[in-house]
Amino acid sequence: MKRIQLPLATFAGTLLYFGAINAAETKTPLVPLPSIDDFTHGDGWGVGVGLGVEYESAYEGSDEFELEVDPAGGVQWRTGEHIFFWAGEAIGWRTLVDDSWLFQASLGYEEGREEGDSKDGRLNGLGESGSGAELLLEVRHALGQDWRYFLDGRISTGSIGTLGIFGVGTCLACQPDGTGWEIGAVVTFHDSEFANRGFGVNAQQSIDSGIPQTDVDGGFRSVGINVNYRYYLNKNWQLFGEALYERYGSDVSDSPLSRNDYEAEIGIGFVYVF
Repeated sequence: MKRIQLPLATFAGTLLYFGAINAAETKTPLVPLPSIDDFTHGDGWGVGVGLGVEYESAYEGSDEFELEVDPAGGVQWRTGEHIFFWAGEAIGWRTLVDDSWLFQASLGYEEGREEGDSKDGRLNGLGESGSGAELLLEVRHALGQDWRYFLDGRISTGSIGTLGIFGVGTCLACQPDGTGWEIGAVVTFHDSEFANRGFGVNAQQSIDSGIPQTDVDGGFRSVGINVNYRYYLNKNWQLFGEALYERYGSDVSDSPLSRNDYEAEIGIGFVYVF
């Protein structure tokens, strides 16, 4: 599951423009799930700014890991059961229907892999993989009260190909304010364009790198588990954590670019909500 983030440099102008957020009593979030942030106090504007620290695979299929510090948070505007948001390189909208259906659409930018992502030089000669605009469509459906169990489906598509994610999740010790633990199990599929973006080697890349030419078919990509956690230290400070493990299928793990047959990350961070 991808997290969307807002660069810290954009917040100063945003805060001056929108002014101080009303310090009213915190109301029920759009949905009580730790993975769906709601920085608003009911209707109106909400702004959250913070930092996250992640230990993760350097790139897809890598056996190298790196520590990375990223900005976290976002700017949101809520009206009733609708939230419009800007976070990182994405803008979007999400809405709740009949208290059991969550729909989300966002438009963002996905950066490509660079040769320098491998400190051991295992990407030398491959150049940069494709970057481009990405449309994300997501729907979640609650299977019981308070979103204790839910189904999740996402499709990401654009100039870099198409990725589909389908899963089931549960919320453990979750509270109406959106705090607690969320655990999900997913299966993912990709088309050949998306598959070869991360794991394919074309003829020119093979000549430049010495890696055998490889074409990866579309279809099944991986199975995985993801965990999200959120806790309110007080009215303004939120602590969050996340972990992800993705196990590749044989078509992906057989690629010469797959130094590992899995991808993993773990992270923790905080957000200050104005």
